[in-house]
Amino acid sequence: MRAFLLALLAVALVAPAAAEPTLLEADTRLARIAWRLTTANAALCRERQPVTGATLHAVDQYPAGAFGAAPPAPVMVELVVPGTPADRAGVKENDGLLAVAAQPVPAPATSGAITSATRNAAQAMIAARPLDAALPLTIRRGATTSVVTVQPVPGCRVEFEVLAGNKIGASSDGHVVQVGGRLFQLFDDDQVAVVVAHELGHVVLAHRARLEAAGVTWGLLSEFGRNGRLFRRTETEADLMGAYLLRNAGWDPRIAITFWHDQGGKVDGGLFRSRTHPSSKARAAAIAAELATLPKDAPTPYLPPLLTQRDAALD
Repeated sequence: MRAFLLALLAVALVAPAAAEPTLLEADTRLARIAWRLTTANAALCRERQPVTGATLHAVDQYPAGAFGAAPPAPVMVELVVPGTPADRAGVKENDGLLAVAAQPVPAPATSGAITSATRNAAQAMIAARPLDAALPLTIRRGATTSVVTVQPVPGCRVEFEVLAGNKIGASSDGHVVQVGGRLFQLFDDDQVAVVVAHELGHVVLAHRARLEAAGVTWGLLSEFGRNGRLFRRTETEADLMGAYLLRNAGWDPRIAITFWHDQGGKVDGGLFRSRTHPSSKARAAAIAAELATLPKDAPTPYLPPLLTQRDAALD
């Protein structure tokens, strides 16, 4: 037995860690998850935007020279999710985006600072368009410039981005969901979807605005007293809403129970977690109890009673 255990230990010591995905690989995985969640749950979101399935990036998000001497345009298509409107319209990775509905996309500032401002401005131009209207995009591919018309679909008005580095958590400010790059090394897409759905749950339930209206304090004092109680309440609400968002998007919502029960300690720090969050075991139990109330004939998308709480003051 001792020899067997030593052999197992030796295998564990030499077994290679999961390969760290490239930023493009992580962005692609997140884009596919976000596409499913935002389009399937558009009916639950007050703020919506036309969604194409194309992810943009811009030259000033990277160090100078990252795209060589002559990128196709300052704003480009980073990736296209298969089967989405952009894909069906023929938009391709690395296409330069010159204009949205004949309006030129903004040029980067000349400061040389690394920023997402140019990419964000181009995304805002698309977000401002009518939800169901055809979307003409002027693109440059090689030496050719053409107009490609995309027929978008409504989706939740929220952007998603991967944070490069070893960050393992995720966060939302009510407009942008940021997902730590290490999640894509540790977990498969279904597990990452649980985390992303939780953050989208915060957006759907307007938690950031409600917490600000309640006058909570972020930072060192966030774990104590009224601050801690309100943060824990919103975290639990986001867990419950996240399970419904997963279901609406075609996942088995019980994957949220399994994830938080088995893997939650890796995300929230286990015994060393912030007390703004319930324990991972408590999170799993709360989701299980909530899903037990789901009507067997619930439609898809399902608008849970919890949705009525997004106008309630936090106290």
